[in-house]
Amino acid sequence: MKPAFEVAEVLRNQQNRLNELCANSWQVRTLQALSVCRTAALGGHIDVCDNTKCRKLHISYNSCRNRHCPKCQGHKREQWMQAREKELFRTSYYHLVFTLPGELNRLVLHRPELVYKLLFQTAWDVVKAFAANPKFIGAAPGMIAILHTWGQNLWLHPHLHCIVPGGGINTSGKWKAARGKDKFLFPVKAMSGVFRAKYVEGLRANKLDDPKLYKSLFARSWVVYCKQPFFGPKQVVEYLGRYTHKIAISNHRIRSIESGQVTFEAKDYRRGGAKYLLSLPEAEFIRRFALHILPRRFTRIRHYGILSSTLKKVCVELLQRELGRIKLPERVDVHLLCPACRKGKLVTIWRFNTRGPPPLNTATLNLLMNLVKKP
Repeated sequence: MKPAFEVAEVLRNQQNRLNELCANSWQVRTLQALSVCRTAALGGHIDVCDNTKCRKLHISYNSCRNRHCPKCQGHKREQWMQAREKELFRTSYYHLVFTLPGELNRLVLHRPELVYKLLFQTAWDVVKAFAANPKFIGAAPGMIAILHTWGQNLWLHPHLHCIVPGGGINTSGKWKAARGKDKFLFPVKAMSGVFRAKYVEGLRANKLDDPKLYKSLFARSWVVYCKQPFFGPKQVVEYLGRYTHKIAISNHRIRSIESGQVTFEAKDYRRGGAKYLLSLPEAEFIRRFALHILPRRFTRIRHYGILSSTLKKVCVELLQRELGRIKLPERVDVHLLCPACRKGKLVTIWRFNTRGPPPLNTATLNLLMNLVKKP
């Protein structure tokens, strides 16, 4: 169902203020792209349903394809999930979350690439070190890591969602399962301490001279969370679908845009995920949203170890032979289905440029009708 309100509407309302609300020109360019997504400004196309009992025409405006856009993630998510499904093998998969403390938020504002890149590297170093320990696995692991930078109220809350198979490949090239026997992967308290020490070590290696910051980072415990393994491969894929191409806020969470205020739904996880409504001035809403625009060309989904692009072609095939390949029902990309009959697929028959929809003169209409009549 199409949402009643959109982030793009807020951006268009404050179009003349984007420069003052953003920290840099890259954020401004990103928000400008989001504001015109699926409008006549980007041109569009006319599609016809290939179902002979339907054959309806649909006019669509082009999307901006920006990874921060609430309207552009569905098709990308489907494609990414289909690729990952082919790489599953029969084992337990665990969900780990590495969270940075709020004391680092100020550094995020000034050096986001450093903070986020170090988060990825440190999380992998921790997983790799614990997996190498014979007490837990004693083998080379793999990991898929997904960066999220936001909390429900749109403030900075950098954390990494990770999927880790419950085992690894030993020196003999064989699979070795985790010793926790599907009850736990690694001890989270020990991981939290190592995570903090390695991250601070990484900051020092980057010549960040701030004794006050280091003192504050060691003044509190850091958080590493590890859920019990998924029930099966279907749950792994569903999880990936929820988290991989998620953005700071979806259009469906916005409840109203009026009188210069944006009201949206949020969850309070300190109260068990209880829902509440939060209202912000449009300018503040945009300012917070812009905090989560990643640096240019920064990769927010990364693969490591036996799941890395370098090794997975060999390792995944080896493990699927040893442990068994998982076959899931073929996925249907709902974004390609006709919205009228929900059975046929849309076929593009006409494209038009950024000057808006094509003039519906007699020649154009006759051409389209002839195309529609074709079986």
